[in-house]
Amino acid sequence: MSLIKSSINKLIRKLGKTNYTLDENLTNYDLLITLIPKFLSLLRGSVLRWFLKSSKGIVFLGRHTKIRYKGKISVGKTLTIGDYVEINALSKKGIKIGNNVSINRNTIIECTGVIRDLGVGLEIGDNVGIAQNCFIQVRGNVTIGNNVIFGPGVYVFSENHNFDDPDLPVVVQGETRKGVTIEEGVWIGSRAIILDGVNIGKNSIVAAGSVVNKDIPPYSIAGGVPAKVIKERK
Repeated sequence: MSLIKSSINKLIRKLGKTNYTLDENLTNYDLLITLIPKFLSLLRGSVLRWFLKSSKGIVFLGRHTKIRYKGKISVGKTLTIGDYVEINALSKKGIKIGNNVSINRNTIIECTGVIRDLGVGLEIGDNVGIAQNCFIQVRGNVTIGNNVIFGPGVYVFSENHNFDDPDLPVVVQGETRKGVTIEEGVWIGSRAIILDGVNIGKNSIVAAGSVVNKDIPPYSIAGGVPAKVIKERK
């Protein structure tokens, strides 16, 4: 392995990715093409850090992002925000993000829809990867544990509309907010939908395309519409 690759591997490990090693097939030219935009995103992130509530490390910020209410966001070490990400952090508790977290391209995190009733808050643990095109609606409290993976296009909803009275429009019947908890080690497959009031247990897997409307026990594999436990992992 070249001295350049070795140096980059050491730097990546210092940033929190302890088990990360560059592919040996990467050429120095490949690395150059990769690192130039990364350097530019580091410059943008260095400016963003001044406006956050707190930051314990470095921030990589992609192009064309929209981050509102920055003073309500606390981040740990090494946060990567991709291109075209939108974050609205207006909420009662704000947003807390742990170490070594990636929020990828086109993802939307929306803490408040209307200012008559602010969302509660969002907490993201360490070593969390949120893939492209995800949507996290924070109305009730949303908690995402350590080492969680979101596949592309995952949706999380933490609010339900009431509809008990059939003679009234749903829009005037109010909302219920129970919140969502995704425990550590969970893998949520592409285009899965997590509905309000759900707790997904530790080290569980949710299959792609599933709709989760009930709790998933720890160490389970769940899938379907609505999602049901298919297999136990332990």
